[in-house]
Amino acid sequence: MKPRKIPMRTCVGCGEQKTKKELIRVVKNNEDQVFIDFVGKANGRGAYLCPDPECLRKAEKRDALSRSLGTRIDKAVYAELEKQLEEKQKK
Repeated sequence: MKPRKIPMRTCVGCGEQKTKKELIRVVKNNEDQVFIDFVGKANGRGAYLCPDPECLRKAEKRDALSRSLGTRIDKAVYAELEKQLEEKQKK
């Protein structure tokens, strides 16, 4: 029996490939809302980030999330994503 293949994803902030479980998913749904999907099952277009606010800052600086999700992301959304990341790290 073959071992199961582990899904790998690339962080849009630092560019490192990691297992899907190590990364968090940022989703743009049909209503153009952008949010963090901690479960990894929400409908919509997804991009992956390391659970580190520094990777989010790198992604913002390079406009990587906008390119990956195919939509313009404003500063307020990045601030909200950073707040959600920091709250998740405290838990």
